[in-house]
Amino acid sequence: MKSRILKLALVTSALSAVGAQAQDVTLTIESWRNDDLTLWQDEIIPAFEAQYPDIKLQFTPSAPAEYNAVLNSKLDAGSAGDLITCRPFDASLALFEAGHLTDLSDLDAMSNFSDVAKSAWQTDDGSATFCVPMASVIHGFIYNKEAFEELGLEVPETEDEFFAVLDAIKEDGTYIPMAMGTNDQWEAATMGYNNIGPNYWKGEEGRQALIAGEQKLTDPAWVEPYATLNRWSAYLGDGYEAQTYPDSQNLFTLGRAAIYPAGSWEIAGFNTQAYFEMGAFKPPVKEAGDTCYISDHTDIGIGMNAATEHPEAARTFLAWVASPEFAEIFGNALPGFFPLSDTPVALEDPLAQEFASWREECDSTIRSTYQILSRGTPNLENETWGASAAAIKGTSTPEELGQKLQDGLASWYEPQQ
Repeated sequence: MKSRILKLALVTSALSAVGAQAQDVTLTIESWRNDDLTLWQDEIIPAFEAQYPDIKLQFTPSAPAEYNAVLNSKLDAGSAGDLITCRPFDASLALFEAGHLTDLSDLDAMSNFSDVAKSAWQTDDGSATFCVPMASVIHGFIYNKEAFEELGLEVPETEDEFFAVLDAIKEDGTYIPMAMGTNDQWEAATMGYNNIGPNYWKGEEGRQALIAGEQKLTDPAWVEPYATLNRWSAYLGDGYEAQTYPDSQNLFTLGRAAIYPAGSWEIAGFNTQAYFEMGAFKPPVKEAGDTCYISDHTDIGIGMNAATEHPEAARTFLAWVASPEFAEIFGNALPGFFPLSDTPVALEDPLAQEFASWREECDSTIRSTYQILSRGTPNLENETWGASAAAIKGTSTPEELGQKLQDGLASWYEPQQ
């Protein structure tokens, strides 16, 4: 009798184990993109679960400003989700080096991404990639098509044409030629210096040379963009020095300014705020026929918590994130956030498609200060904010700005010493 009971208990235990294995796995996703909650719930999660019904997803975002602190607390407590949305460069690299993110280099789907796309989520030597690239933002200029048609203006291709367009808008007087202020500083660097700069330092060629110590911030390729930014000041309207980022957005979407130096993340908001048709043009080259370069800046990735209890399910999801299906869903649901996979995506939003088309015409790079060069003190990224604003206002010469930035970088970064 006891033997029968023991056998029955063993069989019941075995069946329970099989049943447990057959149960759905639920993966929790950490993110700072709380604006994307509806997108995940209505589009991304249903599309994935339709293909993988045994894997359920929960998207649990934190407030953007609190994400890093909240995520680190959860990781330390062992309560973080299975999947971790990755900010670019050093914040995610620190998570990997602390053992919180898994090396995904052996994920076959990583072959869908270029070296530039993966650079934001790799070790400095490129030996490990720890997040699947999801999306980038592209820099350029958004313009009021109706204003251009009214004034008989053509989209500029070269710098001379660009300033001729600005002169024509200024002379007419109906519109502020370009909406940008210097109060918040970061726009001057992000939508100014790192927007037009790649055409001067030849994108990745110059950026990598700066990291290697083969070029310096006092070289003409790095100084000349400041001289060009100084020319912008004549076209920014009265009081641009006190103008904030929201002020600039409003000036453009209310139809008071004709051109807006932009990041593509503005597209969704501008679509709901502007009453006029918009177009976009890429950063003008110095001379007709020059190779063009665009800042196609890596912005969002996603990785696997090294402590997840469901690594295979997590890898299945990450491989799907690298697929054309995910790219199409994400790219169209968030116009202005562009999938990074090599597979072209048909974008429904015409303004987003205009930005994305530049990838076929120009060489892509990322913001010059984001990888490695802003780890020390003074922080090169933050210093570039101030330098770009000073260049526009003319409070320092381009050469003085280049020397100050070079001295700061060389004070802590050995390849520049």
